[in-house]
Amino acid sequence: MIDYALLMTQAAMLRRELGEDSSSPIDIFSIALSIEGLTIVYYPLGENLSGMCIKSQQGNSLIAINSAMTLGRQRFSMAHELYHLRFDDNMISVCAKKINSGIEIEKSADMFASYFLMPDAALMEMARKLTEKNGSKQLALNDVIRVEQYFGISHQAAVYRLMHTPYLGLENGNAFLTEAVRGKAEALGYSSALYRPLPEANQHMTYGNYIHQVEEALERGLISNGKYEELLMDAFRSDLVYGDDEEEGDVID
Repeated sequence: MIDYALLMTQAAMLRRELGEDSSSPIDIFSIALSIEGLTIVYYPLGENLSGMCIKSQQGNSLIAINSAMTLGRQRFSMAHELYHLRFDDNMISVCAKKINSGIEIEKSADMFASYFLMPDAALMEMARKLTEKNGSKQLALNDVIRVEQYFGISHQAAVYRLMHTPYLGLENGNAFLTEAVRGKAEALGYSSALYRPLPEANQHMTYGNYIHQVEEALERGLISNGKYEELLMDAFRSDLVYGDDEEEGDVID
């Protein structure tokens, strides 16, 4: 049985550990990079997987995110994998595309991700204000879009979470799950970036501990320049080997 109170507490605890407050929207990718020993790989994982988490006894860990999914879903997947990294005893987890599906540990990770990205008090306060403004006890579709844009979360993840509150009933929630909202978000004045994947050219990338270890090995003379370049190329970091053709120098602003 899923312990929602425990998941809410764990989400709040991890936000504090990572230096975040209890209510604000967060840059999930940046704070994940602050976790010691963590390597993050962005890679198109196919149509059925959203991500995976692999831990080692030595303290080094890897989170892979399906970069072919939308930005909002990638943010949700990162928070989902942080649950496996921090609170799951299994050393390897492979996560399905569909939210709120699979075994109990996967459903728990989904709810944790929701609480982590959309803290309960902040979400309930925003929902209350939106329903008061539209004169209804239930959120309209445009209200849901405002919620997901504010917290930077995928449409389906936002709908599933709001269906666990008094502000979105089962009937409306199920109807909203099938809505294509990119155009509606643009009509409300929002960027559509949340509903799009990265360009294909940017869907292969590695950050974090692996890159640091390769750089350190070169500095200490443990590997040759050739091996250094090989390891970076294996991690899709040709930009570190050859430089960025589009970069004409650092801009100090």
